[in-house]
Amino acid sequence: MSVKVGITGGIGSGKSTVSKIFEVLGVPVYYADDASKRIMNADKDVINAIIAAFGTETYKEGKLDRSYLASQVFSNKEKLELLNSIVHPATILDADKWLEKQSAPFVIKEAALLFESGSYAALDYVIGVYAPTALRLHRVMQRDNVPREQVLARMNKQIDDNIKMKLCDFVVKNDEQHSLIEQVLELYQFLQPGSKDRP
Repeated sequence: MSVKVGITGGIGSGKSTVSKIFEVLGVPVYYADDASKRIMNADKDVINAIIAAFGTETYKEGKLDRSYLASQVFSNKEKLELLNSIVHPATILDADKWLEKQSAPFVIKEAALLFESGSYAALDYVIGVYAPTALRLHRVMQRDNVPREQVLARMNKQIDDNIKMKLCDFVVKNDEQHSLIEQVLELYQFLQPGSKDRP
C-alpha cells in the first residue's frame, strides 16, 4: 500500500514545480487540475451537469469553452461553488481510482484545493508549497499574461496561504532564497519506506 502524499499551495506558489522534481525522482504524481480538465471534456455525467447549470454555450463542437465558463464563474461565488460541486467529486473519485492502482512506496496528489475540497482527509501527509504574495503575483501575471487584479481575485477565492501552510505537515519554501531541490530531496528521503525519521 503506497503512502499517499498531497502537495498544495496557493496559485503561483510552485506546486507543479515541486511535483515535477518528485516525478524526476521516480515518484508517481496525480495532477488534479489536469485531471479535472480531462473529466470536463470526457465524463458524460459531468458534461451534462455543466450544460444544465451553465447552458449549451459551455461546449463548442463537443469541447469545453473554458473562457466562456470562466466568464460565468469568475466573479460569481455561487456559480463557482456550483461548478466545484459538479467537478470536485468526479475528480476526487478519479484520483482515488488512480491511487488504488499505484504500487510505488509513496505517491503524490497535487491539488490547489486539497483542504477546500476535503480530499486531504484521505492522505497520509500534506506538503505545502509557500511563496510570498508579491512573487506569486509576478509569476502568475507572467505565466498567464493576465492583469494584477485578476490574479488577486483568483487568490482571494482560496484559503489564505498562511492558514493553509499551518494545516500542512511540511512546508517547502519556494521564495528564490532556499534551494527547492534540497528541500524536496530531504522530503523524498523522509518518505522512503524504513526512514528512521518517519513515525
